[in-house]
Amino acid sequence: MKGLIFDLKHYAVHDGPGIRVTVFLKGCPLHCLWCHNPESISTQKELMLLPNRCARCGDCLRACQFGVLSQKPDGEVVADHSKCTLCGDCVKTCAREAIQIVGWEATIPEILAEIEKDRAFFDQSGGGVTLTGGEPLLQPEFAEALVDELKARGVHVALDTSGYAPEATFLRIAGKSDLVLFDLKLMDEEKHRKFTGVSNQLILHNLRVLDSTTQVPVWVRFPLIPGVNDDEKNLEKMANFLATLKNVKLINILPYHKGGVDKFRRLGRETEFQVFEPPTEENLNRVIEYFKAKGLATKKGG
Repeated sequence: MKGLIFDLKHYAVHDGPGIRVTVFLKGCPLHCLWCHNPESISTQKELMLLPNRCARCGDCLRACQFGVLSQKPDGEVVADHSKCTLCGDCVKTCAREAIQIVGWEATIPEILAEIEKDRAFFDQSGGGVTLTGGEPLLQPEFAEALVDELKARGVHVALDTSGYAPEATFLRIAGKSDLVLFDLKLMDEEKHRKFTGVSNQLILHNLRVLDSTTQVPVWVRFPLIPGVNDDEKNLEKMANFLATLKNVKLINILPYHKGGVDKFRRLGRETEFQVFEPPTEENLNRVIEYFKAKGLATKKGG
């Protein structure tokens, strides 16, 4: 069995408790306009250009057999992604790694071998492994098999999910996890469709059912996007909803940043993205204090 991975980070400290290995599975059913990992959305491998590394030597153009690459007058290399077959010839030619193919296939044993390198850090810090994406539940068989192997080895497992998955799949894999990091963005269904491309009804339903049928602790991750979800109405609906759930232990407020802007450009998909302004420190603190006043443990980041 193989999964499509686009990153694997050692020594991660923002994806659950302790020091962790975070495994990023490629593919996401949502298309959030503020996404900071746009390379996670597609279920296919993708060509990515990194112009800040490019020497403008033209070696990659000569290596490409399909006319994918060209140069602007200033020498910057650009790609016609529609022509790309992902053969990798340009990647092999570039000594500066200014061209990359995002996504690679990995087996469970290959990932476990990487994870085992950090076992000592897990034991000392109370850490473990976090499965994230994209949406890890979009590769359910692979995600579940990896969770099963990790649990058999006594490794703490956190599942970072949007909750947008068939109920049975969601409950089966989340129920095996030690912690669920649950992304919650907007309470209004129409706005949720507008900014993420999907309804939030399945998302809210799955969180309710998880809470009522298991004891798995949940940390809610709330990406704070000014002008999108920081209004009083959304905050009130979200706080009231979360207050009814017994297993929600923490709310992590994740302030929007513009880290995804360049990535969309590197992938040739900048028209799919919208640029917002990051929240001010005052606005961030206002939201944190709002949830705390509702009796919900809340902190920045995590």
